[in-house]
Amino acid sequence: MQDKEFLETIVKELVDKPEDVVVERNIDERGVLLTLKVNPEEMGKIIGKQGQTARSLRTLLRIIGNKNNSYVNLKVYEPEKEGQASTPREEAPKVETIDTDVDDLKL
Repeated sequence: MQDKEFLETIVKELVDKPEDVVVERNIDERGVLLTLKVNPEEMGKIIGKQGQTARSLRTLLRIIGNKNNSYVNLKVYEPEKEGQASTPREEAPKVETIDTDVDDLKL
């Protein structure tokens, strides 16, 4: 839980409305996922110029995760703006593993 408390503490210092900061922590087979929700007006403060602030938070969380032998990732929740249709984001191309390629060669 150090990761969640760390994130809450840092983010509450970055924003003007710390009472709106919510961090959800989920654990699955890939590790820990922290979902951060802040007041929509303050998203820019969390993401930062060219994503630098969010990238820095992710780096610090990964360091905490490594210290605790776990993988920690951060997802910043982005609410849809009123009157604006959401545009689907392009998904990353599926990357097959070497094992799959080796299995194909065995045929």
